[in-house]
Order: sequence, then structure tokens, then C-alpha cells
Amino acid sequence: MLDITLLRKDLDAVIGRLNTRKNPQAFLDVERYAALERERKGLQVRTEELQGKRNSLSKQIGMLKGKGEDASAVMAEVGGIADELKAGAERLDAIQQELATLLMTVPNLPHESVPVGNDESGNVEVRRWGTPRAFEFTPRDHVDLGATLGLDFETGAKLSGSRFTFMRGPVARLHRALAQFMLDVQTEEHGYTECYTPYIVNREVLEGTGQLPKFKEDMFWVLRGGDDEAAEQYLISTSEISLTNSVREQVLDVANLPIKLTAHSPCFRSEAGSAGRDTRGLIRQHQFDKVEMVQIVHPEKSYEALDEMVGHAEAILQKLELPYRVLALCTGDMGFSATKTFDLEVWVPAQGVYREISSCSNCEAFQSRRMQARFKNAQGKNELVHTLNGSGLAVGRTLVAVLENYQNADGSITVPTALRAYLGGLEVLRG
Repeated sequence: MLDITLLRKDLDAVIGRLNTRKNPQAFLDVERYAALERERKGLQVRTEELQGKRNSLSKQIGMLKGKGEDASAVMAEVGGIADELKAGAERLDAIQQELATLLMTVPNLPHESVPVGNDESGNVEVRRWGTPRAFEFTPRDHVDLGATLGLDFETGAKLSGSRFTFMRGPVARLHRALAQFMLDVQTEEHGYTECYTPYIVNREVLEGTGQLPKFKEDMFWVLRGGDDEAAEQYLISTSEISLTNSVREQVLDVANLPIKLTAHSPCFRSEAGSAGRDTRGLIRQHQFDKVEMVQIVHPEKSYEALDEMVGHAEAILQKLELPYRVLALCTGDMGFSATKTFDLEVWVPAQGVYREISSCSNCEAFQSRRMQARFKNAQGKNELVHTLNGSGLAVGRTLVAVLENYQNADGSITVPTALRAYLGGLEVLRG
């Protein structure tokens, strides 16, 4: 959530910056916001006037009583003021709540260093690592390669519908090995604490990280059997949600910052609005696995932490020897809660393009303000932490990259050196 003082200080500047995001639109009902702000200011002025008048009248009552004179008329006037103050306080609470509701659908402001652009075409390449392999044969895609290794889209669709996958045998083992390898690197080399989180969360948790209320249609909702009134709960679309919210409504000890958390979890996304996109294979699924990284940091350290987190994601690709590039996302391609984002895109031979495999974002205080996650600063005052998140990595897309980049002419897959210990020393996967 944006700091409302930014809007009160320079509303036009905030709206102008917001409109550099994708499909410029009225993220905020400016007329309604302005009307509420006028009423709020008026109520606060009136409250101060009434409080001053009440204090003056209270002194007058004391003087009248001291002289033995009748103070009933003045007391009645004070009673009327008390009633007006109560009504004003109630209305002010309602205004503050409506202002907060308006702000819940407003995205984060892009950092001043973020390139301005309308869509992904405005992203800026920062660097590349590795050289795409020159094949002596026509490379096959992961769907064809995986068919003999246990990658079964037909059974997945039979069980759950389109964009679900069933894995068995070698490919299931490779998928597990990738997740375990990623967790080991992030915990043993990069200092993250491994976590296991719920896959179902409450509405307010999703509000905390920014998925709700704006992106409800992208979530899978949960209805609990036997309840007369089902609780509003959802399957997580990323473990960023549960990891970040683990510090909600807390005042953290500054000595414990940064907090670095990681988890391997399934992710559930309805992919609303993506009909027809990447329908073949594992690139865009309703259920997929991801190893997530989250950092909770001191505000002065968040951009240093962002660079570090990008490096932690890159380390996985480098150890797997997969060519990739790093992009700085433009204003029109960033997520709702992010103020700055770097994407990692891995080389996919069958498509002849780089595809996203990790996204690392600094959200600054946007999420912590919604969650009320704070720390006590050097002056002894509560201050909002900064939150960051990133994929370390998306397991399914890494599986795609390994299958396609390490394929052999006979359809077998050479196991990357970094993964062999996780597969009992196996060097080649065969169907």
C-alpha cells in the first residue's frame, strides 16, 4: 500500500508516475479520493474548533459553580459539543477506512531508476551469461523429450483438466532433484532459512502481499466441506505470500535483520486472461513448483539485497550451466507490489528464445505497510521494514531448460554435473 502522505503531498506527481505502468488507467478514483480528503480536513478542523470551545466552556462552568451561579445552560452546550465530537469521530473513522480501501487497489510506485515502457518491449537487458549450445541435430522440445521419460500431460488433463501434468519415473526424479538442489544452494551457500508453509491462506494474508483485492480472479479459491459459511481462503500462487506474511503484525528486533527465508512449494494460478498462451508443455501451468526466496530487511539495505538476491538466482543457472540473460523490467511490465524488478530468462533451444525463469523484486514498504510489519529503529520508533522476493528458481521451467539444453540425438538427457549427486551418480537419463 502506498503511503497516503505521498498523495497528500503531490497527488499529480503520484498519478503521473502510476500512469507509466501498463495500460495507463485510473488506478485511483481521484474525484472520490479528493472528496474524502476535503471532508477529512474539514472534520479535523471542526474537531479542533469544538475541542477548543469545549475546553473554554468547561472553564466557564467551573467559574460559574465557584460563584454559586447556574451552569446548566453551559453544561447543556458542552453536552451538545460532545455529541458532535462523537459523530465526527465516527465519520472520520469511516473516511479513513474508505481511503484505505481505495489505496488497496493502487499498485506500487516504480523506482526512479526503472526504465519507462508500455510492455515487455521496454525491458532493458543488463547482461548475459553462457553461450547457447550449437546442436548437430534439430533440437526437440521438452514435450517430445519428456514423453519417454514420464512426462504425461494426458493423465494430468484426465485427472484435473488442461494445464495440469502428471510425472512418473525419470522425469519425476529429475524434477525432485532440481528442487532439492535449489534448496541446498539457497540454504547452505546463501544463508536462507528453509521453511515449510501452508498452501492455503486466509484473505487478509493475500491482501498483505498485494494479490487481493485486485487479482482475485487469478487465484484458486477454497471452499471447506461441512461449513455453513465457507471461510474466504485461497491456494497460494507462490510461497512468497506465506513467507512474507510470517512477519505480519510484528515489531522485529533490528538486530535480527535481514531475515532470509526460502521454501519449496507448489504454486496454483488460474492464469486468468492468458487463454491460448503457452498451451503446450510446462511453461504455463495451473500447478507448478517453485523454490522461493524472501528477504525482510532494513530500508537502507533493500537495494543491496535486491542485487544479492538476483545473484542467488543466477547461481543456480550457472551451476547448471544454463545460458541466461538478466533484464531490468520497465514500468509497464512490473508486478503490482514491486517498485523495481529484475527478471532472469533462460535459453530454450526448441523455441530459440530466452524465457522467464526467475523474477526478483524489491517492494520497499508497500507490503509491510499492508501487513504492519515493523522494526524499532535507532530512535526507538517503529519503522516499516522493506520486503523482497524472488524465484530461486521455478522448478518446472528449469526442468524444461535442462531437458532441452542437455538433450542428445537419441532422445536421452545428459544429467548436469551439479545434479548427479542427487540422482545417485546417474549421468544420463533414458526412457
